[in-house]
Amino acid sequence: MDPIIDVTGLTKVYRTYLKEPGLLGAVRGLFHRRHEETRAADHITFRVGEGELVGFLGPNGAGKTTVLKMLSGLLHPTGGDARVMGFRPWERQDDFRRQFALVMGQKNQLWWDLPANESLELNRAIYGIDPAVARKTIAELVEWLGVGDKLRVMVRELSLGERMKFELIAALLHQPRVLFLDEPTIGLDVVSHKKVREFLSEYTRARRITTLLTSHYMRDIEELCQRVVIIDHGKLFFDGPLADITGRLGATKTLTLRWHTPVPAFDYSSVGELAERDDHTVRLHIPRHEIIPVSQRLLGELRPDDITIEEVPVEEVIRRLFLDNAADSAATRAASPNSVVQ
Repeated sequence: MDPIIDVTGLTKVYRTYLKEPGLLGAVRGLFHRRHEETRAADHITFRVGEGELVGFLGPNGAGKTTVLKMLSGLLHPTGGDARVMGFRPWERQDDFRRQFALVMGQKNQLWWDLPANESLELNRAIYGIDPAVARKTIAELVEWLGVGDKLRVMVRELSLGERMKFELIAALLHQPRVLFLDEPTIGLDVVSHKKVREFLSEYTRARRITTLLTSHYMRDIEELCQRVVIIDHGKLFFDGPLADITGRLGATKTLTLRWHTPVPAFDYSSVGELAERDDHTVRLHIPRHEIIPVSQRLLGELRPDDITIEEVPVEEVIRRLFLDNAADSAATRAASPNSVVQ
């Protein structure tokens, strides 16, 4: 079966003019300009099948939003190709635009000074959805998200969590086959965050909506995605099951020791990697196969008042991946420095 999202060598390069200082520099710029290239996306290739919910991860500035905008048709790529449901997104064909939705956590598609239900009615008219079908869809979605009592409230008077729920309803009103979510839970309180996450998990799977999700909240990724695509500095450097990341760099467990009295003197680095230490707490990363004997030894010798053993958080695993990739990139740049395009 053909993939729903098929990305091949997708590249986006921004070219920035470097102005020299002073009047003389401005005059020189009229005849000989210097430019700098920034590769927001650099030959990215991946595929997503029907119904998959894939985490699209990377640090700030990695190029995630740029890729989503190209896949949504908002940006033209500099090179490479992409097909979404068989369409080239930046050609913006009507049939394509009726089958996908983009939700950006920091952007609004609802009308600020209208009640939520009137904003949804405008969306219905824009997409040409049959009124009866729209009413049924809205009723289902507001019940699912628990915002039925907020339909007549002005959008500007909704809380951030309520507004994001209506943003999702507006995006799903035309029942898209593909959904791009760019930080949909950013800034939400704990209750709204959990509700939105549960909704996305149940709804996208029930409707087999192909979804790309970016989020800095790793709990979102852990609970929603089995597969992750990770990029950094515009380059893809991991594409596979989330479990493979934790298996690859999660070969340790976190051992936390706490005392009511000051931390005892001890060479903690001799039993593992010292992650944190203060007056009353020591946190260590211990190889998984050594966690039991090390715990028994420290309990017997140091007698802590409390001890906990935890899996290394996925956030830490991803951070290590980024650091390893940054170190590799720095080494590559040192061996072959980039030149400025004239």
